[in-house]
Amino acid sequence: MTHATANTQLAPIPAPRHDGWTPARQAAFLNELAACHCVASAAKAVGMSRQSAYALRARLKGEPFDRAWTAALVCRFDVLAEVALERALNGVEVPHYYRGELVGTSRKFDERLTVALLAMRHSFHAPQPYASHPSAMFAPDHFGALVERVEAGPETWDEEWRREYEALEAEYPREEEDEED
Repeated sequence: MTHATANTQLAPIPAPRHDGWTPARQAAFLNELAACHCVASAAKAVGMSRQSAYALRARLKGEPFDRAWTAALVCRFDVLAEVALERALNGVEVPHYYRGELVGTSRKFDERLTVALLAMRHSFHAPQPYASHPSAMFAPDHFGALVERVEAGPETWDEEWRREYEALEAEYPREEEDEED
């Protein structure tokens, strides 16, 4: 005879963080980081230290916060790459003076800067996770979606998998066999 058992155990409610990095503060930090590209300035803007930001990132390596941090740097880096490319294509105007008077201008082209910046851009892209991993739906260049994920939680991908597993367990409970034969 088989009996279906209902999963009556509730998932624990996450306790407030003791280090001050609430999901809302993490999201605000990431938006500041994308705007200013300076970890110290972004941390200061949300009332936290640069060291605590790096510690949080190290603790959450590979998790939504870490992926969003990388995306924050990439989203501003694209603008820098565009400016560098424009300078390589159009050069920079250099004024020429004779005895304190402007006598003309010329264009200076520096392709080395462009090549270096574009080469660095590719180093920001992290390896892509397995297609079945929850992080696979968040590409590094989808900064807004990653920040929303950080703010909405859960904090880790494993916790997300656990919640999905528990929901499936509740929906489709396992049948236990009686050992009375």
